Amino acid sequence: MKKGLIVVNAYADLKGISYQSTRLSEELKKRGVDCKVVKPYDLHYGVSDGKIFLEEKPDFVIFLDKDKYLSRMLESVGIRCFNSAQAIELCDDKMLTYLALADHGVPMPKTIPSMLCYTQNKEVSKIFLSRVEKSFSYPLIAKTSFGSLGKGVFLIRNEEELLQTEKELQFVPHLYQEYLGFHKGEDIRIIVIGGKAVACMRRRNDGDFRSNVEIGGVGENINPKESFIKIAEKAASVLYLDYCGVDLLIGKEEEPVLCEVNSNAFFTGIENVTGIDIAARYVEYIINNI
Repeated sequence: MKKGLIVVNAYADLKGISYQSTRLSEELKKRGVDCKVVKPYDLHYGVSDGKIFLEEKPDFVIFLDKDKYLSRMLESVGIRCFNSAQAIELCDDKMLTYLALADHGVPMPKTIPSMLCYTQNKEVSKIFLSRVEKSFSYPLIAKTSFGSLGKGVFLIRNEEELLQTEKELQFVPHLYQEYLGFHKGEDIRIIVIGGKAVACMRRRNDGDFRSNVEIGGVGENINPKESFIKIAEKAASVLYLDYCGVDLLIGKEEEPVLCEVNSNAFFTGIENVTGIDIAARYVEYIINNI
């Protein structure tokens, strides 16, 4: 019998994570695969005598965390991870996502990374802020490079807000991006498994420029244009993802524009609005690849 682990974040206490891990575990057991849910502190691992050690070695791991150290350790001892460590790292850092997708025919908003600052009591660079203003018109978007569920995303309306945001984020990796307000508070989430789109929903939030369901957005089942499907599948392929949620904005000409890619996207909401059993589809893919 194959044995697997589902690794979830040590500190997160979110219904979405609990639902994901429970449903995936149920579907694996239906197919005769022994699997248990663990947190990183449940595993004994590290480096000793110049070698990586891991006391428990399952046949595979479904990695629902973003711990790049653990995921790389698992892979280094030959354990297949869904998703891979590289894929998780590329999605976890939004700027790395855009850099990886550049020159692959994936339309994205114009984006400028912030400068990294490690020294306290330093004034923000007026030269850099001037470059941001020359690159974009107001309003514009600021995003922390690491974050999910709509957190760390800000709409900046003027020079004063730009200066204040840069001061607040000075010691946090972040980026600036053009604001596509053609469909305010709306995007399309596409779940891709094994390089193929399996479920789609439109998310709309009438009270916020962010569409996330966790902050008030509402999902509905849709059949998007083929161009949206192709961009979602291409992004997943370029980023080496077994499973992901690709979020696409709607451009001026109703074209897809990539917003973000989530390597462990929650599937509770999209299952509810589409009726598609995401957990079963993902598990079938995993079994076929172990």
